[in-house]
Amino acid sequence: MSLNDVPGEPIWIELFTSDTEAATRFYGGLFGWTARGSGEEFGGYITFGRDGAPIAGCMKNDGTGVDGWNVYLESNNAADTVEMAKANGGQVLLEAMPVGDLGHMAMVTDPAGAAVGIWQPHSMTGISTRAGEGAPGWFEVLSSDYDAVIPFYENVFGWDTHTMADTPGFRYTTLGRDEDALAGIMDASGFLGDRPSHWHFFIVVGDTEAAVARASELGGTQVTAPEETPYGRAATLADPSGVELLVMGPNPA
Repeated sequence: MSLNDVPGEPIWIELFTSDTEAATRFYGGLFGWTARGSGEEFGGYITFGRDGAPIAGCMKNDGTGVDGWNVYLESNNAADTVEMAKANGGQVLLEAMPVGDLGHMAMVTDPAGAAVGIWQPHSMTGISTRAGEGAPGWFEVLSSDYDAVIPFYENVFGWDTHTMADTPGFRYTTLGRDEDALAGIMDASGFLGDRPSHWHFFIVVGDTEAAVARASELGGTQVTAPEETPYGRAATLADPSGVELLVMGPNPA
């Protein structure tokens, strides 16, 4: 299934960082991302790309928040989506606002407190591919209140949800079904601890161990060691500013 044709699907990822130069070097060296600046009218916003296609955004942290990655979901009307979020237990972090002729953006939290962006595309239509290395391959929200957030994403973003697993040890719901699934909601109440509910994503790599080693060479660190999962070999890294990111490569044959 192609991107940007399903209501509420992940459409963009954006890094908020105190060191854009270090981020450009790190992500360029690790994933082969190129960086294109946008000029002062957009606050020096950087668009990362791969093979000529947009992959992610990068914004300078002006001291108003903490460094981190944000996930944006698609909306055909950002202002209406904000109002729906309010009506379904969400909180507004940023009201809908235009971004030149690129689109409209907003930021809300779901009922469990996970921040999620809203993007109404105009000329900037978001991530163009999930195929191949260096692109995001999966998105999910780790939630401390699984039962509350499923109807939130259904009602606010129009998600067509499907229960993938519902056992005492593992509860998981997806946007879309089986091979057409585009994102997930995980019941993380048993292991989040003091960490807040949050969105994250996995970047596809050809070799997880090689990606971990390369990240270290570029000034990053390993947060969790590579581990086999049913979907691939995953590891958590941190970039030079301490922002965590996940990578996923194939399991050994």
